[in-house]
Amino acid sequence: MKRQRVAVAWVSFAGLVGVAISSVDYSAAATKSPEPAPAAVLIDTMESELHRAMTSLGNNATDATQPKPYFLSYAVSDSDSMSMTAQFGAITGSRENRRRVADVQVRLGTAAEDNTHGDHRNSALTTIPLPLANDSDAIERTLWFATNRGYGKALDGYLKVKTEQQVRAKEEDASADFSSEKPASAILPPSPALVVDTAAWQARLRELSGLFKQYPDVFYNDVALEATTETDYFVSSEGAKVATPNHVARLVIVARTRAADGMDLFRAETFEADEVAHLPDQKALIDKTVAMAKNLEALREAPVTEPFNGPAILSGRASAVFFHEVLGHRLEGQRQRGDDEGQTFTKLLGKQILPTFLSVSDDPTLSEFHGTSLSGHYSYDDEGQQARRVDLIKDGVLDTFLMSRLPIASFSNTNGHGRAETGHMPTGRQGNLIVTSSKTVSDAELREMLKAEAKKQGKAYGLYFEDISSGFAVTTRRSPQAFQVIPLVVYRVYVDGRPDELVRGVSIVGTPQAALNRILATNDKQDIFNGICGAESGSIPVSAVAPAMLVSEIETQRQAQGTARPPILPPPGAAASGGKGGQ
Repeated sequence: MKRQRVAVAWVSFAGLVGVAISSVDYSAAATKSPEPAPAAVLIDTMESELHRAMTSLGNNATDATQPKPYFLSYAVSDSDSMSMTAQFGAITGSRENRRRVADVQVRLGTAAEDNTHGDHRNSALTTIPLPLANDSDAIERTLWFATNRGYGKALDGYLKVKTEQQVRAKEEDASADFSSEKPASAILPPSPALVVDTAAWQARLRELSGLFKQYPDVFYNDVALEATTETDYFVSSEGAKVATPNHVARLVIVARTRAADGMDLFRAETFEADEVAHLPDQKALIDKTVAMAKNLEALREAPVTEPFNGPAILSGRASAVFFHEVLGHRLEGQRQRGDDEGQTFTKLLGKQILPTFLSVSDDPTLSEFHGTSLSGHYSYDDEGQQARRVDLIKDGVLDTFLMSRLPIASFSNTNGHGRAETGHMPTGRQGNLIVTSSKTVSDAELREMLKAEAKKQGKAYGLYFEDISSGFAVTTRRSPQAFQVIPLVVYRVYVDGRPDELVRGVSIVGTPQAALNRILATNDKQDIFNGICGAESGSIPVSAVAPAMLVSEIETQRQAQGTARPPILPPPGAAASGGKGGQ
């Protein structure tokens, strides 16, 4: 999600599964998508039309109002996807989607200053659906139309840039608008055809969603399967020619309930693999679903926590989201330049910003971590540059930023992190953010350290954040440099030995530099959070890997609380069977 231009956010997959542009009902026991289009047909057509455009546009030497583009690229996403959803034991939707979309990027002027300068970055981009058939004439005609429209848009943007430069004050960062890079050439095998045993998965989803019928207070649930196979093609006037495959399967289980005081509560579990056959078996999914439902019932009765400022442990999953929001977004290259950006760490290169026992890297080349698939994996970024590991922080010291082809004062080249959703201009974004620690203890030792720290501060308890939902970070200078993380499962850990107490209605808030310097220790194993991150270049899949960590001080506030009461009537069949129903 995005709050205009001031916030960047991490969200779970809950609610994002099942979207399709066109849909049909499945009638066969299994569905198999058409074979992916041969790479040669599409790429040859893209190259041919790009060459024609580059040799024709701005070719009139007597007309200075129509300059020749110095850069042109075509990026095409060619995908097949399917989704199905179930609720309370019945299938509620079953769809498939075939899509081919082109992003045409046109740059006028020079790399030092072009039509994308400042607030006009999107003037370079035109997005258009492409014909699904491998018809060269039809594809050429569509690309021709999009290029013509894109040229006009770029020309308008360039004129505005030139005008604004005459009346504005000197910029803090006078870096170029586009970096010079060696063009890549890599035609990887196309993504395999999408194969799903529809009947089998419908039965599995019905069984999983039907489990919630045993819990009368759970008034909503959604079990969704989504599978996608996609091949991305990129060609540019610099000579880049790249084709990369991507295939992923996700299963998302979401359930909601409402406490007697009107507070809405939900839990979500996401499972990801490179194909549906590699998702967890049914027993593991059933166990997770039942545990989720029982936890929701317990949360309804849990007390609402009061605002707190004291020691806490964040589980590995919670810690991963914390680092993504608090640190990761502020290390994205484009946030180090521009009049609006807060530039939290811009001037701190070579300085310590984390405890010396922590290091942070971003490595999109990893497809899995300890056997678990990572959402943030890719081979080439959305600017046709090869993905690479970047060591951002070494022993607490900031070393570099996540770079696209938008230079900043300290770094003039990309490091393979130019990412975007189709229809958006690429910017420096996270892929697989990985936090490592050299100061590790066991879970039991970390818990005792939490109690000791709480006692030292005169607190009756510390907090343990077990599961997390989402978060967002504000990075612009016109707003407070703050973050918020929304936990789902939180416990009070009492110093006097009382049993841990489940609480609800809490969110973590704070400012980045203060929060990062309060980390005292971590446990000895890393956990993974896969999700979707939304920012100015769209919503993209990302992962974060981190150990559980103890912080000396964390600030929480109460979440917004609804006023609607739980359902007045019990669900059908609950009264006759003795169920609790709504209260």
